[in-house]
Order: sequence, then C-alpha cells, then structure tokens
Amino acid sequence: MVEGRVCLSKEARNGLEFLKCKRLKRMKSETVSETLGVTGMMSRSGGDSLRASASCGIRLHNHVEPFVTSNGASSGKDAFSKRKVDKFDTSDLEWTEKIPECPVYHPTKEEFEDPLVYLQKIAPEALRYGICKIVSPLSASVPAGIVLMRERAGFKFTTRVQPLRLAEWDTDDKVTFFMSGRNYTFRDFEKMASKIFSRRYCSASCLPGTYLEKEFWHEIACGKTETVEYACDVEGSAFSSSFSDPLGNSKWNLKNVSRLPKSTLRLLDTAIPGVTDPMLYIGMLFSLFAWHVEDHYLYSINYHHCGASKTWYGVPGHAALDFEKVVREHVYTHDILSTDGEDGAFDVLLGKTTLFPPNILLEHGVPVYKAVQNPGEFVITFPRAYHAGFSHGFNCGEAVNFAIGDWFPMGAIASWRYAILNRMPLLPHEELLCKEAMILFTSLECEDTDYSSADLISHHCIKVSFVKLMRFLHHARWSLMKSGACTGLLRNTYGTILCSLCKRDCYVAFLNCNCNMHPVCLRHDFKSLNFSCGRNHTLFLREDVSAMEAAAKRFEKEDGILEDIRQKTRSGDDLYSYPASNKYLSVLDDGYSPYCEINFDFNADIAAIIQDHSQYSNQSTSICGTENFRPEASGTSVACSASTLCPSGELTESSSAANNGLKRLKKLQFERRYDQTLPPECSQTNDESNHNSLSASHRMESPESASKEDRFARGSIIPISIKFKKLVSDEAMRRERENQRLDKFQHELGKTMRESLPIEIGPKRLKIRGPSFLGSESRLD
Repeated sequence: MVEGRVCLSKEARNGLEFLKCKRLKRMKSETVSETLGVTGMMSRSGGDSLRASASCGIRLHNHVEPFVTSNGASSGKDAFSKRKVDKFDTSDLEWTEKIPECPVYHPTKEEFEDPLVYLQKIAPEALRYGICKIVSPLSASVPAGIVLMRERAGFKFTTRVQPLRLAEWDTDDKVTFFMSGRNYTFRDFEKMASKIFSRRYCSASCLPGTYLEKEFWHEIACGKTETVEYACDVEGSAFSSSFSDPLGNSKWNLKNVSRLPKSTLRLLDTAIPGVTDPMLYIGMLFSLFAWHVEDHYLYSINYHHCGASKTWYGVPGHAALDFEKVVREHVYTHDILSTDGEDGAFDVLLGKTTLFPPNILLEHGVPVYKAVQNPGEFVITFPRAYHAGFSHGFNCGEAVNFAIGDWFPMGAIASWRYAILNRMPLLPHEELLCKEAMILFTSLECEDTDYSSADLISHHCIKVSFVKLMRFLHHARWSLMKSGACTGLLRNTYGTILCSLCKRDCYVAFLNCNCNMHPVCLRHDFKSLNFSCGRNHTLFLREDVSAMEAAAKRFEKEDGILEDIRQKTRSGDDLYSYPASNKYLSVLDDGYSPYCEINFDFNADIAAIIQDHSQYSNQSTSICGTENFRPEASGTSVACSASTLCPSGELTESSSAANNGLKRLKKLQFERRYDQTLPPECSQTNDESNHNSLSASHRMESPESASKEDRFARGSIIPISIKFKKLVSDEAMRRERENQRLDKFQHELGKTMRESLPIEIGPKRLKIRGPSFLGSESRLD
C-alpha cells in the first residue's frame, strides 16, 4: 500500500484512468457552459492554469475522450506504454557527456547577505548560460523532514502520476500528464521512493550522476517502468521558523525573497502561490520536470533541502526562440500546434508536459548547459531560460519566483505573447512597471543616493520600458480621440483590469461600454468594436497620468534612453503595443508628436446632458477656469502595492451606480481630444486652487505620500480642454443657451465635489482569485 499507484496492476490503473477521463469530460463541458468571469484560484501556472477553461487534477493532451476500444475494453495503457520514437535517437547516449556544466558560485557569508544583490553581481556572466548553481555557505540546523513532520503537523500532499516515456507529439499520441496520485505524509513518500530505488539498484545510497543520467534517458526510451510519482506545486515551505536556524533566518529563506527591497514582486498586495510564495517539490527516482519557461519569464530560485541529487538542463534566454524553433520543427507535428509561426510551440510548451532529450538541441546549434544540484545548493534560472530535469531518487526541493528591474523587457515580451495566444496573465505587468518607475523617479531627487553599476543597469531597463509604454499609450489616446470613438471620460479607480479581447492587463487606461461589461485596452481598432449594448465607449484614465508622463519625459533626457528606444523601434520592437494596434495607429498618425496636446471637441447641444455626470460621487471633478475639465487630484502614494487582476464582479458592482447616470449619455456623439499638459496660463493658478479646495476625504493621502504629491502637484491631474463647435443658425441665441447650460454643468460639478463621499483606502487582506474577463460576452479559449 505504501507504494501507491506505482504498484497498481495495469487493469486497475486502466479502470481508474477511464473514470478520470469521464470526470475530465464532464468538467470540460461544465467549464465551457460558464463565462470567463467564474471564480478560480490564482496560482502558478502550468499552461493549463493560464487558460480560463482548464480543469484540474488531470490533463490529457489534445484528446479528452475516454480510452475505450470498440469491444468496451480500456486502452488507457497506450498512454503509458513505450514505443520507439524515430525522431529521438537514444541508441547512443554519449551526448550526455558533451553537455557543458553551468557556472557554480561559492559566495562568502558576507557576499551571501542579500540574494538579489548577489545575483545582480553574478548576472552579467551567469545569464549567458540560462542557469547557474550557488553553493550556500550557511546550513540549515533543522532538517526539512523535521520541519514538515513536526513544525507542520498533519502535513500531507497529493502526488501526480507521470508517464515515463517519449511521445510522438502528434494527434494520435495521447500523453497523460498530471493525473492525481495518492496522498502521502512526507515520511510515507520517502519510504515508498526509497523502496523503489533499492529494488532497482540493490542499494540505498546515491549513485553517480553521470550513470543515472544515462539510466534516465534509457528508461524514457525503452525501459520497463511506466510511471513515476511526483509531488510538484505543493504549497508550503520546508525552511524552519526556528530562531536557531541560520539559513531559515537569512534572506535566502525563500519565503522572504519576493518581498526583498529590490524585488519588483514586493509591490503585489496579494500572494500568488509559487510566484510570491514558495512551493515544495518532492520527488522520487526519475520523477521529472518537463521543458518549460517560468511564468511571465520571471527569475526562479530553487533550493535543494535534502535527498538525492537533481540533474538540470538549461537553455539561455537569448536562445529561447531557437529552442522553440527546434521544438516546432523537430519535436511537434504541425497538426497539434494551435497557431502558426513561432508562438505555436510556445503555446504547447506552456503545458509543461513536453520532454525530449537535449541532444536534439545540440544537433541544431542551440546551447544547452547542465547542473547537478545537491542538498544545500541553490539553482537560479534567468528570465526566458527554458529548463528541464529529473531526480536521482527521493528528494525535497523548494522554489519561488522573483523579479528585479532588468526583468521588465522580458516581462513585456511575455505579456505580448500571452495576448497573441489569448492567455490569462498572472501578473499586472503594466501596473508593476508604472509603480516601479514612479518610485525610481522620486528617488532621483535624492542627491546623496549612491547606486551600484548593477542598480544602474536595472534602472535603465525600467526607464526604457516605462518610456516606451507611456509613448504608446499617449499615441493610442490621441488616435482614440481623433477617431471619435470615445463618448465619455471617467477617472480609472479600478486598479488593473483585463482586456476582454486580448486579456492584456490595463492599468493606465482602458475603454468600457455602456454596461461596463466589455473593457478593452487601447490596442484595438476602436471603430470596429461592436458590443450588444451599443457603440458608446467611455475612456477610463488614471488621474496621475500627467505625473507619469512627466516622469517619462524626465527619463528621456538621460543619456542612452531615447537612443535605445529608437533602436528597438527600428528592429520592430512594439512590445507594449498589440498586433491589431499597429495598423490602426499607423493610419491615424498624421500630425502626431509625442506628448502633444490632446483636446476634446464636441457639440454644445450635449452640454445639458453632461450634467448627469455629477451623480457620480466617486468620480468627483474640479474646474480649471471656465473651459477646462479635469478629474480631482489624488495623493495616492506611488509606492503603494500593486493590485491583483480585477475580477469582473468588482468593476461591475462599483460601476452600477454610474450606469444609471450613463443612460442619457448613450445619445452623445463626441469628437473629443483631451490635453495632457495644463495650459501655461492656468497651470499655476489651478494647481494652487486645487490644493486649497480638496478636503482630506478627497485626497486619499497617506503621510508618506504627501511629500511626494507636493513634488508632483502639477502632474497628478488630467487637464482637459473643451472646445464648443459653432452652429450656423441662430448663433447668438444658441450661444446664450450654451452658456446657461455650461453654468449649470459647472454648478453641478461643484456640488458633486462638495457632496462626494470620502474614499477609504488602506491595506486589505484579499482572497486570491484568478484573473477573469469583465463581461459575459468575452471570447472563450
């Protein structure tokens, strides 16, 4: 019984698989019938958890029908039985000795003080290999087994059953992955795994890594073992909480890494298991992790707590496209690719089920490096580095993700590719970038700040990425107003939401429809949007966009920023754009210049209707002179935590009151443009009056953010110019009516400011929910 699924007969296993296939089919049908706004846990993704329609517990590649033959007998054994795969030549395993080792570092205790500082130091060399190994100078005084059996009383985990064979990777080759195994305690799994090892090798001790590497690939190709069990993605940590444990009390405790000062993920206000919080990986002989890349191309850090070694293979990030090309042309057959081009293989690889020997990569010039990880050692994978590996026996490891400033260019690539494949993002990339950039902007005013060369590299990556984003969004808003597709402007107070068309995360600006159920990022052809609720679209824009653009213009003045951006533009790097937006923006770019003034132009006949806007107490506004309109300034600190991806319910609920007032706005036909910089003649006066008129309840200001807000007073609002079009008939009479309506409009807006309710802010403890579309008509995968 201890050996669990590994010792079940084929008949029992086939019967169990038949039942699981039926369960999968039922879960699939139930998922498709629901909208993408259904709740789900936000977790570290295999490829499946990036898809809204994914099920859990079992994954059958491509086909979900039960493996049943015409006579009723189950053919589930075909999912595990080995067969010769001509495309993978494993007759000669001498190539295992030709894979070079990755760098190995032995930091001193002084160098070991802060992991992110040390990683920045070694990154220029190590990232060329994709992976590296760090030997810890500190040892854990409390073993992982003690932590999991005593400190975490009642700790159990469920394994996954892995097929131990090569796949054809065509539509007829059903590869079963992630089938749920049985529950174990840490001690019971160790007993099972050790028994399997000793039966095979008549030894309880570890064998040489070079020997077991050949044994693994021989077993994969033509051995007798059909399945192994692997406890992957187990929530928790094996680092001790004891004050006497030197490693557990260090910053290298993986529970602390994502929250370190240099970590971008510290800005997230909710935990994401496996990304911000570590997960455990408990393996046995030949349990494996297939070829994959980290979510959003993040860094990863893996610590080996105890047990047998692991063999890792890594491909550096600069060779990622070459890796995917080899997989697309020499591993997968074309009929299983979901899309053409280089993203087809990436889509399937996100499933984390693809395993093939790395000699194929060597044969086609893709660099591969190897690491043998022992207890007490860390393995680091760098952004966009594909990696795979296997265990030499029972062991326990722990891993978590992190990001520093130099990750943002890679994160932009990942967001771009997720959008092309219509996959859910896991992180609010745009929000993280904006907040990091504004924090960096405030720090530039500190003259005594001393940055290392590694910090300057990270800062350069943040600045370039941020300037590219702000330039794109400004151009998109200019095109939006010129197209006349926008019929309203409201303050964006929702944090990050997801585009209902491409699932891109939107933080600075997005469009929404009359029913607030179809948010759209500014990367699509706005005139082609045709939702059932109508064609009126309101632009939601953050009130601190002027401050962000001021920061971007400041960054542009520094040496090398604009040159780097121009070089990337010439090479076709439009990563903050989207394929659909390239053609659209190019059509409307006549007369555009970066950060140019953007104005609203609309017919004065609608002025009487606009006063309904004053009903929105949460969208209070102030007046700049008599012809300028701008949302109320906010003193929100730029150092606040980033939001999670906003579920549909939050935006819909918070907008329900606004819906009533927007009913009359459906008749509006605007041709609008709005200004991103205050007119010189009113900027100083209105900034001062704005500061004097706003009460504490409207400011949303924390003590630490007040000084920052003072520095950004001129850039923390959205000034907008309103220009009335003259009508040809009865001009004098109409002008008088227009002035009366405008006076009434201004009176109502002032009344709204005085009566608006205070907005409470502060840290919140939120339940983690998966990112979802805002609307029932969002496109399904």
